[in-house]
Amino acid sequence: MSVGTTNKGVILIVDDTPTNLEVLFDFLADSGFKVLVAEDGETAIERVEYAPPDLVLLDILMPGMDGFETCRCLKANERTKDVPVIFMTALSETVDKVRGLNLGAVDYITKPLQHEEVIARIQLHLSLQKLTKTLKEQNLRLEQEIQERKRSDQKIREQAALLDITTDAIFVQDLENQILYWNKGAERLYGWKAEEAIGKEVEELLYWDSLPQLQHNLNSLTQKGEWQGELHQLTKAGKEIVVATRWTLVRDEDGQPKSILSVNTDVTEKKQLEAQFHRAQRLESIGTLASGIAHDLNNVLAPILMTVQLLQQKLKDQQSQKWLNILETNAKRGAELVKQVLSFARGMAGDRKILQVAHLILEVEKVAKHTFSKSIEIQVDTSAQKLWPILGDPTQLQQVLMNLCVNAQDAMPNGGTLSIVAENIWIDEPYTKFNIEAKVGSYIVLTVSDTGIGIPEETLERIFDPFFTTKAIDKGTGLGLSTVMGIVKSYGGFINVHSQVGKGTQFKIYLPALEKTEIQTPQDRVDTLPIGNGELILVADDETSIREIIKTLLEAFKYRVLLANDGIEAIALYAQHKEEISVVLLDLMMPSLDGSTTIRTLHKMNPQVKIIASSGLMSNHEIIQTLDNSVEAFLQKPYTSDDLLKKLQLVLNESDSSFKLNVTDLSEEQSFVEKPSLGGFPPSPPLGDKRLPQTPRARID
Repeated sequence: MSVGTTNKGVILIVDDTPTNLEVLFDFLADSGFKVLVAEDGETAIERVEYAPPDLVLLDILMPGMDGFETCRCLKANERTKDVPVIFMTALSETVDKVRGLNLGAVDYITKPLQHEEVIARIQLHLSLQKLTKTLKEQNLRLEQEIQERKRSDQKIREQAALLDITTDAIFVQDLENQILYWNKGAERLYGWKAEEAIGKEVEELLYWDSLPQLQHNLNSLTQKGEWQGELHQLTKAGKEIVVATRWTLVRDEDGQPKSILSVNTDVTEKKQLEAQFHRAQRLESIGTLASGIAHDLNNVLAPILMTVQLLQQKLKDQQSQKWLNILETNAKRGAELVKQVLSFARGMAGDRKILQVAHLILEVEKVAKHTFSKSIEIQVDTSAQKLWPILGDPTQLQQVLMNLCVNAQDAMPNGGTLSIVAENIWIDEPYTKFNIEAKVGSYIVLTVSDTGIGIPEETLERIFDPFFTTKAIDKGTGLGLSTVMGIVKSYGGFINVHSQVGKGTQFKIYLPALEKTEIQTPQDRVDTLPIGNGELILVADDETSIREIIKTLLEAFKYRVLLANDGIEAIALYAQHKEEISVVLLDLMMPSLDGSTTIRTLHKMNPQVKIIASSGLMSNHEIIQTLDNSVEAFLQKPYTSDDLLKKLQLVLNESDSSFKLNVTDLSEEQSFVEKPSLGGFPPSPPLGDKRLPQTPRARID
């Protein structure tokens, strides 16, 4: 017997006939297999349990445990169930063959055995066994990879959740500027949901037009791999915002650029406050310079006027007197200009005393009615409430009102309405967040409005600069509004300007007031304001500080409050507490779901819902027009605690459906663009209105 040099596998032969065992043993051993033998089923099971072979050749007809039972036991054992079994049999009945296959056998060989057939079948099933083993190993590796992928996906989801928690707007765009990823922070900042943004081009969503600056930034990003700076962008509602942005170029495994990661932080409010601060600094610097110049000019003009008066006594001829009168008139005019410069620079304290502004307004009204064109209707209202007194110089305050009235007249060359209104107001902490010059306390507000041609945004930035004017050279000095600013600031007051081209302009002068106890504290005023009776108020506003301040205020005045940070949350809360909520106070400009859509949805849920809308943007006037009669009242931001509490009580106490807010009933104040006197960004025009209409411009002095 010659044994092959290679081991092609281990074969166990189970047969009760020694001759068959010997022949098969020699044949398979010569063919390169390692051969084991067993003469009965019991012995075979013991050997297989000890050392499982690669294949079993099993005789069916054996005494004691036959081949069928032996096969059943092998397949029932976890260690040997995968070992292929080939039956050797002289049986030719199909039912026996089927029985063997059903027990787990892979094949059968009919006796007498043909060696070539035995080798072929053994090699076939060993190959299949090897392939099966390989497939199982591959399946195991694949399952491990799947588990690893699941763990990676879970980690990615956790990281994505962290990205959604951040207040920054984070998005990814490909090299064709199409958005691939859009986090919750981006949804909150821009108002676009992820499903709306993904697949869109960045420029299409966030900019009016394609900007050359963007291409320059992209070129810098390509060269350095990162870029950071500030960009002016748009929200879904058309509001212009300023973001501090960081761009990072993302590369693939081969180091090739594949996408751009952007992390944007909203710095709009910060930039507005910076602009107000810088403008205040600039005006202060100009005032200091103007004060120095005025001082020197006074020193120049004083001897000129005195010399003219001496010459008038000495030179009596008519021609000399004529020239001296011209010289005196112009010197006095120069002195008056210097006085206005000083009013701007230092405010000029004047002779201040306790006075009622109502008397001053009536005097200004008399002058205006006698001197202004008859085509201008003058309306005065000081009777709405008992006005608090102020400490001031009547001459200076008359100068403030007259300067504003003259400008209003010049803005209405074809006639119109000039309105002067005075009222008391208490400025609280929330209001001061909108104007760096405002302080908590009592104020008298003087409102001078016209229905003239309005002031363009680019001009509105400069109207308080000294010597700036849009009038003809011989019609104005450019010191009128700068003098107004100087006087008002010297009183510790401030000015807000609202204007809309083609509609008119409104100046609001805020002057500190004196109440009966000099300056009344908020505690002194609490009892005079309306108190709630446990009504539940739903407040929806995307500004956290505003929500919290309103909540604190309303709870202090016996209301209950629910807070929502956007329209979606407001709708959800209203659905839960519809029977309890008395009034909904919501901002018209919110991310995720804007105010107008939220209002329409609330009315579908409850046609009797009472809603107070609020906003500080001019475009909301147009939004209100689309709401028909679905809003009970409107609050112009920034509003005071008095405004909110009184409006709330008015809505709660009003049961007549005719109380619904009609757009034509909006005050002029609510239809104007608000522009703080000391800078800040002008409100963005609504979508589709990128340029101001070409209307005549107001002349400013």
